[in-house]
Formats: sequence, C-alpha cells, structure tokens
Amino acid sequence: MTSPSTNSINPTAPLAAIVLCAGQGTRMKSTLPKVAHPLLGRAMGSYPLERAFEAGAERVVAVTGHGASQVEAALLRALPSRAPHIEFALQAEQLGTAHAVLCAQSALADFKGDVFILYGDVPLVRAETLRALIDAKTAAQSPIALVTTLPADPTGYGRIVRDEQGAMRRIVEHRDASPGELAIGEINAGLYLVSASFLWSSLARLDRNNAQNELYLTDLVRLAFEADTPAATVVADVGEVSGVNDRVELARATRALQNRINERHQRAGVTIELSDTVLIDESVEIAPDVTIEANVRLKGDTRIGRGAHIGQGSVISDSTVGEAVEVRPYSIFEEAIVGEAALIGPFARLRPGSELAARVHVGNFVETKKARVGLGSKANHLSYLGDCDIGAGVNVGAGTITCNYDGVNKHRTVLGDGVFVGSDSQFVAPVNVGKDAYIGAGSTITEDVPEGSLAIGRGRQVVKVGYRPEPKPKSRG
Repeated sequence: MTSPSTNSINPTAPLAAIVLCAGQGTRMKSTLPKVAHPLLGRAMGSYPLERAFEAGAERVVAVTGHGASQVEAALLRALPSRAPHIEFALQAEQLGTAHAVLCAQSALADFKGDVFILYGDVPLVRAETLRALIDAKTAAQSPIALVTTLPADPTGYGRIVRDEQGAMRRIVEHRDASPGELAIGEINAGLYLVSASFLWSSLARLDRNNAQNELYLTDLVRLAFEADTPAATVVADVGEVSGVNDRVELARATRALQNRINERHQRAGVTIELSDTVLIDESVEIAPDVTIEANVRLKGDTRIGRGAHIGQGSVISDSTVGEAVEVRPYSIFEEAIVGEAALIGPFARLRPGSELAARVHVGNFVETKKARVGLGSKANHLSYLGDCDIGAGVNVGAGTITCNYDGVNKHRTVLGDGVFVGSDSQFVAPVNVGKDAYIGAGSTITEDVPEGSLAIGRGRQVVKVGYRPEPKPKSRG
C-alpha cells in the first residue's frame, strides 16, 4: 500500500455537504418528485440539508435531476433562513451515486475541507450521527468516514468487507457480491464524510466495471484502504438511515419523526396527553408547562408560550400563542398572534393578520381576519370580525358582523375602547365608533358614532293588536 498525497486530513477543516436529490421516485406513483413530498409540513429532502447545517456545514449543494425546479422550490421554501447557503447542481443523466456527486464538483471547486455526502430520501438522519462521523474521521486520520448499519435482512444492500484486523477493505454491492460476502450482515448506509481533495481526485480514477455499469461511490473505501488509510465507520440504527421509497415508508418516517419531536418536547417540560395523535412540525417552539390535548396539529413557524393549554383537535399554523393562553377544542389559527391569558374557542377561527391582546376572549364560532383586538375585549359567540380595529374592554355581542367588502375593496371598522355592541349588529365599513359608545341590538351601523353615544339602526317595531290573518284556502291534493 502507498500513502495518498491528497488526503488533506484536518481535524478543524471547514465543512460542506452534498445532498443527492435527483431521483424520480417511481414507487411514489406521483408527478411530484420524491424528495419534494411533504413530511410533517415541509419537503422530505429538506431534513438532511438541515441536519448538515446543524452539524456545522457552511455550504450545502443539492444535486437535482427529475423535476429539478420543483425540488429547488420545495427545498428553499422549507428552509428560507438557510437559502443563502444552499446551492444546486443538475444531474441530467442518472449514472450512479458517484456521478451525482461529481455533478456538484464545480459548485465546490474552491472548497478546501470535508464534505458530507447525504441522501434527500433519508430524512431521519440525526445531526449527532454526522458529528460522530467528524469525530471518527479525525480519530482515524483517514480521508473518509461512513455510516454502517445492521439490518435484520441485508438483501439488496452493499456489504462491508473488512480485513482480519477489522479495517475496512471495501464495500461490495449486492449484485457483485460472492456467496461469502452475501453472508455479511453489516451494510453501507450510504452516508459519508470525505476530504474534498481525496474525493475529487479519487472520483477521477473510477470506472464502470461493475454489474450496473455505473460509477460506484463505494469505491472510495477501497481506494482509502489501498492508500493505507482505511475508512472510519459509525454504526447507526437502521431506522435512522432507512430511505423512503413509497408512501408506506413515507408514513413510517412521519411516525418516527413525530415520535422524535414529541419526545423532545416532553423531555423539555411539555405535556402531550396522547402523543401518538399529536403532530408537531420540527420548526415549532413550545415553552415548558404547556399542555397539548389529543389530535392537535402544530405547524410551521408557531410559538407556544409557557403554561398555554391547547385543546383537542386544534390546528395552529405560523402563529404566536402567548403565556397562559387557553385554546379550547377545535380552534384554528393561521398566522395569528394571541396575547397572554387569552381565551380562544371552542370552534374559533383566527385567520391571517389577527392580533389579539392579553386577556381577549374569542369564543365559539367566532372568526377573525386582519383584526386587531385590544386588551380584555370579548367576542364570545357567533361573530365575524374582519378588517377591524377593536379597542380595549370592548364587548361584541353574538351575531355581530363587520361588513368589510363592498364587492371591489376591503374597508375597516374601528371600535373605540369600552364600546358595547348589542347582539346581531352589523357594521358597514368604513365606519368608526367612538369610545364608550353603545350599539343597540340588531342595528346596522352605516355612519360614524360619536364617543359616548347610543346608536340604534334598525326598523321600528310595529304592533297590530288583535291582528288575525285571513284563513288560507285548503290545498287540493
């Protein structure tokens, strides 16, 4: 064996990542590329990208192929804060994993460091495993480290072939393996950390002399052994490194990720009453002492404050929920902000632009949209509050509607502090109601109401004493 001249082994080397996202995923039976399929609210392929960043990668190159534009859009949408550090490379022709990696070479031509090689359809890989790869590669003083695993059935996977001392000699693909090699239980998980200089110089030496007539990335292990610097290995759980190939496996990955996320929150002080039924996106932040009932869905950029209680069946998306808020069952939030100690629901809907101050009550079958509601105000029943500014201490009676749309434009309703709105009132916007005004029940308000006034806008009641209608003629069937 000879020592390589291109190892560039450096324990403090900068990190980059190549994530292979070019596969079509025919077993998904979908027009959507496989890695763009959603997994707990965002593209499946975004998870290994995020794990690479968490492990220290400064740059990530996603290699796309089938449906490249869809994949790129899905990944950038999933990781907006990472977008400046994500690049894309196109694999126009599928010629194996090594060829896919080579497609990223030009994007990393100026990079001097170590490169993770990951797969877009392996969403459950942990950042801890990638960090372990860094440690193993450094300790072994090798140009390459990889993840292996021990499945119950290794059929179809590349086997790890070691020498008498346990050093990695090579990886043999299932189709190329001898009967003795097929008996090996340790397999290649396909996740690597490689010195960039070793990676590019080695890939230039590969050929397609194998059963599949492809460039095998696994040949890097053989080259490292021949250079007397055998690859380091990290053993991972099978579930963590399993790929997603169809909808059944996608559902299995969703359950596994759901359990991982929920357990993290539970260990941080969150009560989840029936964890198997609760879905929480990875991006959601939850403070301690929050209680989450069954069948709740928390999505996107959601923040839940300490001591909040989220009732059964509620769905909260891209919203901020303050401390000690009580969300009663089956309430829906979309891009809303709710202040501390507010009481919401049951069956309330907060649409985008809803901003509720502390101690606001929004009750059953109340819908808000672009509504700013002040401290301690209440709308407890059956109302629509859209495009409105409601002051502090306002009481909105049941059946109240802000009529905000004239068929062309939206207009705002403004209710000052302390306003009392009787039941079944309508405000035909634009309209302003001054502080401490009263609105009589059943009123339709079309003009501004001065501060401290009483406004009644309804038809006058007429009573006809002794009125008897003429009897209706009997119908003839």
